[in-house]
This record gives sequence, structure tokens and C-alpha cells, in this order.
Amino acid sequence: MKKKVLYIGLDVHQNTIDVALANDRSNGKVRSYGKIDSTLDALNKLIEKLQSKTIELRFVYEAGPCGYQIYRHLHPKNIDCAVVGPSMIPKRSGDRIKTDRRDAINLARLFRAGELTSIHVPTAEDEAIRDLVRCRDDMRRFEHKARQRLLSFLLRYGHHYRGNRHWTKVYYNWLATVRFTHPADQIAFQEYVDMVNECGQRLKRITEQIHAFVEQWSRAPLVKAYQALRGVSFVVAVTVVAEIGDMSCFQNPKQLMAYLGLIPSEHSSGKSIRRGAITKTGNGHVRRVLVQAAWTYRMPARVSTVLLNRQQGLPRSIRDISWKAQTRLCARYRRLLTRGKSKQTVVTAIARELGGFIWAIDKEMQETIA
Repeated sequence: MKKKVLYIGLDVHQNTIDVALANDRSNGKVRSYGKIDSTLDALNKLIEKLQSKTIELRFVYEAGPCGYQIYRHLHPKNIDCAVVGPSMIPKRSGDRIKTDRRDAINLARLFRAGELTSIHVPTAEDEAIRDLVRCRDDMRRFEHKARQRLLSFLLRYGHHYRGNRHWTKVYYNWLATVRFTHPADQIAFQEYVDMVNECGQRLKRITEQIHAFVEQWSRAPLVKAYQALRGVSFVVAVTVVAEIGDMSCFQNPKQLMAYLGLIPSEHSSGKSIRRGAITKTGNGHVRRVLVQAAWTYRMPARVSTVLLNRQQGLPRSIRDISWKAQTRLCARYRRLLTRGKSKQTVVTAIARELGGFIWAIDKEMQETIA
């Protein structure tokens, strides 16, 4: 006997969950079940009320600050659950009313119609590494802001460093010679310096912890393989692996480029074709590190000592892909620059293709493992 499907939309918040139900008939009415507590016990009671031998439950909810706790609770019970990205949920342009009840009903209705695209849910281990990588990125931003505040403070009081580079050992020695007239200013200055030093030490500690955990990570071979590419350092490789996870969901490199928001936006109608800036959709963390890595391709293609050391122990096919990427992307950088494109536009184009080469290395590694 074929089971009937019951689609359940959940609008999840910190303390409550709004629930909506939709049967498997396309013209069936979608009704609101009401609110339940945002706890796993309350969710279990809901399942007990709705589940039967003739009904198959299918849950759906938006990815958000509450994480993947519901998905990981339902998956071991063999209950279908989909997590969808908020930006990919269709919205009616004329609908100006938004409530939790309406959101739950909308989720159930669209899920039944097949209009929702579920996202990849990382494993607990992958999510833990991703959190550590994002923590490092936050600390890098804190360090950048702390340095800006210190430089602004020095500028306001007319203290100018005459050297070539900031944040070197010579620069810190110069900071030790800076004096202010009022004792309060001297204390404020020292606090700014200590904040910069503290952020730098935390950044170093977190990076060391990432190295330690990645050695035991199941995806460590991919981290090493991605580093075969020029510009893809350890931090860049870990960021890409931790943020994207299983790359097999992308059937071709164009899908990965679109996911990273590195493809041009387009508004075409009839014979009119208009393309604009990149879409900037999807994962911004990976897009940022790829753009940073792309700057290295402004120099002529060569295998440096650092790159040669990173490629030690990798298959010949991976190293061939790395060299192909260098010869193509370095030439493309020069070619686009001579056509009058701005450096930022050229680097963005290089980052887009660099994502394609990462996809190729991932595919090669999967075939090698298989």
C-alpha cells in the first residue's frame, strides 16, 4: 500500500516553531497546525501525533541561526527533512504581509510543489572545522579594525611613521618610542597597542589549532590537493573545503561558479542583452579567499619553491591541473588587462576560473579515492 505524503513546513525561531501541514494533493488546502516549543521533545510529540503506518512525513525549514539541530534529530529516525536557503525561496512581489504563520504555510506549499531547493547539510565534524575557520576570519577582522584605530589615534596627534611598512618589528620598536603629553593619552595609546597584539596572538593560536584539527579531518586529503594551485594557501584550502563540503553536488564547474556568486548578473529581454556586476550570491567566505588567491596570477607562471613543497606527494594528474591553471590564468590576466579592464574586474574573472580548477582537482581526487 502506497503511503500518503504529509508535507510539514516549520518556521523555526529561538523559543517557538510555527507548523503548517499540506497533504500530497496538489489542490489540497495548506493549514496551520499552530505553534510548538522550539525543543526536540516538542518535536517528538508532534511526530507522534502526525505519524501513522499510512502517512510519510516530510519536513522542511529555512537555514538560519538555529542551525541544523532539527535535521540531525530527524535524519537518524529515517524521516525526510530538507533545509532550504532563505534567498532561494520564491516570494510574491505583491505580498506585503509577513508573519511566522504565513512563512510556515508558504514553506509547506512550495515544498509540496517542488519549488524549493535544499542545501547541503554539513556533518558535525565539517561544521566544527568551519566554525573554527570562521572564528579565525572574525579575529582577522578584529585585528584589522584594531590596527585602523591605532593608526587613526596616532594620526590625530601628529605621530607619523617614516618607514616603508607598518606592523614589522621595526615599526613596533618605533611604537615603543612614541610619547604623549597627557598621561590619559599615553594610557589610551598603550591599550590600542595591546589590543593589536592580543588580536595577533589569538589569530596565531587559532591558526595553529586549525592545523592540528585538519590533520585528523576526513577531508584532509582535499585540503592538501587544493594547495597544489598557486595562491591557494593552507587557510584558503581549508576555507574552501569547510564551507563547500561535498563538491559532488555540482555537476560542472559553472554550477560552482554560480554558487559562489562569481558569475555576471544579467537582465536580458528580447534582443537586448545586459550583463552587470557579479551576483555575489552564495558563500561569501569562499568568494573572498578565491579573489585574494587570484591576485597571485598577475605574475608570470612559475613553480616556486613554496608551491613545489606543497605539491610533494600529490599525483601527477593534480600537478598537471595546477600547471594548466597557471599557464591559462596568468595569460588571461595579461590579456584582459591589455583590453582595458580594471584590475579588480580582471582578478574577479581569474577567481571565477580558479574555482573551476578547484572543481577539477576535487573530481580527480574523488576518482583517485574510488
